[in-house]
Amino acid sequence: MLEPYIKDILASSTGLPSPHFEGTSREGRPLPAYQFGSGPFRISLIAGCHADEPAGPRLLRHLVSFLSRQEASHPLLQSYSWWAVPHANPDGEAANRRWYSESDSDYNLPRYLQHAVRELPGDDMEYGFPIEGQAGPLRPENAFIYEFWKKAGQPFHMHASLHSMAFSFGPWFLIDPTWAERSDIIQEQCRKRTHDLGYSLNDIDRGGEKGFHRISEGFCTRPNAQAMKAYFLERDDPKTAALFHPSSMESIRSFGGDCLTLVSEMPFFLIPNESHSMGWPNPDYQKWQRLAEKWKMALLTGKKTEETVLQEAQHLGLRAMPVADQMRLQWELVAAGVQQVGG
Repeated sequence: MLEPYIKDILASSTGLPSPHFEGTSREGRPLPAYQFGSGPFRISLIAGCHADEPAGPRLLRHLVSFLSRQEASHPLLQSYSWWAVPHANPDGEAANRRWYSESDSDYNLPRYLQHAVRELPGDDMEYGFPIEGQAGPLRPENAFIYEFWKKAGQPFHMHASLHSMAFSFGPWFLIDPTWAERSDIIQEQCRKRTHDLGYSLNDIDRGGEKGFHRISEGFCTRPNAQAMKAYFLERDDPKTAALFHPSSMESIRSFGGDCLTLVSEMPFFLIPNESHSMGWPNPDYQKWQRLAEKWKMALLTGKKTEETVLQEAQHLGLRAMPVADQMRLQWELVAAGVQQVGG
């Protein structure tokens, strides 16, 4: 059982020890990777593939710090082998540091709107991984992580890529489509933990768009590159479709075995579900996207202050999700996934 360790993990520093392996980002920044434990159950964890999603990297930094301080006899090191890349995108992290820090208890909406930076398709780390004989790496970071995985010498049992969303009704959990019918433990445990922390699940039915197929309330299949390509081809945009390489989930499954791949989607900002609609496009999502663009322009042009935007958003029902709860639920997904596979 991994869930009880979250208290000690979050109490650990986010300062990283010396890396076991180190790559270099496209702009020359260090890209550290870590391997802990000698257990037979192999777990891969990465975060930061999207530049503007800092909660996952923060959790993995806590985890790496925690594992680095344990004796070899610790149960997490005896039963498992951990392969972790705390932040897959150092250049993206540097570009986003204007709006958050490692000590934030929650994220600030006006700072996020003014300073968040996100890569477009063709520069997107998550959809830039290789599969030998099918696709090469998009960026040097993708190539390094792929070679890091290969050092395991065997297929992985589980892989989680930790992601976030700016706005949603609540946490959203994405599951490998080959495991959708075998995900009862994941659904039960993540649903319970979400409700215990006082949140609703993000229940959206995107009807298979980009590979998102609803499994149950708050749970969906993870997207994939082929579905992404199909989405843009259906819109007569072959140029964008051609930019998608395999995701980290597809890439790591190419090593063989039956690797369970998972994606967390934790909201920075919780929005009210006024329409009670699961449909896509979703009217509440669209409303808040329009508001976000309006506030962003008002902030950038000096027509509104940060305090005014924050007050308006809170008046309309927006609330920031504590970063600690985002990390708790990311860890719950990892813990439930390990239990689902039988680790």
